[in-house]
Amino acid sequence: MEFIGTDVHKRDSQVCILSEEGEVVLEQRLRTQRERLGELLGKRPKARVLLESSTESEWVARCLEELGHEVVVADPNYAAMYATRSRRVKTDKRDARTLAEACKLGAYRPAHRASDESRHQRAQLAVREALVRTRTRYISLVSARVRREGLRVADGGAEAFVARVAALALPGRLRAEVAPLLSLMLHLNAQIAFLDGVLGRLARQDAQVARLCTMPQVGPVTACAFASAVDDPTRFSGPHQVEAYLGLVPSERSSGEKQHKGPITKAGNERVRWLLVQVALSLLWGKNPQTAHLREWAERIAARRGKKTAVVALARRLAGILFAMMRDGTEYQPPKPAEMEAAA
Repeated sequence: MEFIGTDVHKRDSQVCILSEEGEVVLEQRLRTQRERLGELLGKRPKARVLLESSTESEWVARCLEELGHEVVVADPNYAAMYATRSRRVKTDKRDARTLAEACKLGAYRPAHRASDESRHQRAQLAVREALVRTRTRYISLVSARVRREGLRVADGGAEAFVARVAALALPGRLRAEVAPLLSLMLHLNAQIAFLDGVLGRLARQDAQVARLCTMPQVGPVTACAFASAVDDPTRFSGPHQVEAYLGLVPSERSSGEKQHKGPITKAGNERVRWLLVQVALSLLWGKNPQTAHLREWAERIAARRGKKTAVVALARRLAGILFAMMRDGTEYQPPKPAEMEAAA
């Protein structure tokens, strides 16, 4: 069997093919296109291909699998995969050869390849987030222009912002200035509402997402984001690994007798981490009796370490709870009074 290392980039990719004895059979640069990959590798015997996880890696991997090859998408953070690469000289040709050697030696750690459904959900969430961020920028710009004229837009939800601006007695010139943004916001509101409806239907039809929505303050957006990020609960050994995967654990630089723990690592999916923090804030300031034990736990941390630390700690604990619900296939159940007393 041959071993192929592919350094995939947006425009061009570098391919290195090693024989079973470890000799270089072919080194070639080609366009990152299905046709070019097919021309180079389509007629070769079945080989094992190693490529890094990246934006293009999934479609490239599927293309190569259709050609009959065994494809491994590797975690680029696994340092052992690059053990033979020179630190002083880095080129695509050297990277491709290093990947091919790692493929032959088995010195790689496979990255998780998300299911089609999870990838589709992530795409929908990314589009929704882009629309919401755009609307937020428009709101900030319009509000600033209105304030310069000594007026102020009333507080309220983003969906009704256009109506609140229309209720103001704006000068003709100012109304003309903000009119294009307000017109665009109407279309943004419609598209965001449509995506919210899609995610809402998914929360009712998908059993996994529906279970996550039984957690107080967790809506369809947060549930879909968390479920698509975890994808397969069996790939994690436990809740603590999920918390680390989402970047909610403290960073640490310790050596010998010296130990130093810093802020959270912020690794992994930024969107899911931000949503969990928002849920934690809602739980901390809410009055829901189902989450009283979580609120009391976070308040004790806030008394010792401050509210910001307590919110992040609560977000981390929520990640563990939601993962356990996915793993066990159970809905949220608040602890019984006897269990709460024992925990205290």
